[in-house]
Amino acid sequence: QVQLAESGGGLVQPGGSLRLSCESSGSVVSTNDVAWYRQAPGNQRELVGIITRGGETKYAPSAEGRFQISRDKAKNTVYLQMNSLKPRDTAVYYCNPGTYVSSGTTWTYRTGAYWGQGTQVTVSS
Repeated sequence: QVQLAESGGGLVQPGGSLRLSCESSGSVVSTNDVAWYRQAPGNQRELVGIITRGGETKYAPSAEGRFQISRDKAKNTVYLQMNSLKPRDTAVYYCNPGTYVSSGTTWTYRTGAYWGQGTQVTVSS
């Protein structure tokens, strides 16, 4: 059974930074494409960004230029560095090993079966 554990969330002021971590029980986040998602109250879960098996990263427009995804294979951990945080970034953040699909200039992400419990990020003054 794959287990994922997100951590690093908290309360931060607008303009601040947080680094979230997603650690897996095995090597699943080290050997697969991994996405970060977030879900705010009353909203659907939305894709924040992904890191492919090869280390390529892709971001949603709302995250581009502010967020950065990285991976430490030795620790079976994927990170989400979030800078210049805004109140609209408030959400529960989840990681998800899945499949990145690229077709020419477009791409999509197929979610996998495993989710962690998420970590709450609150951006407020």
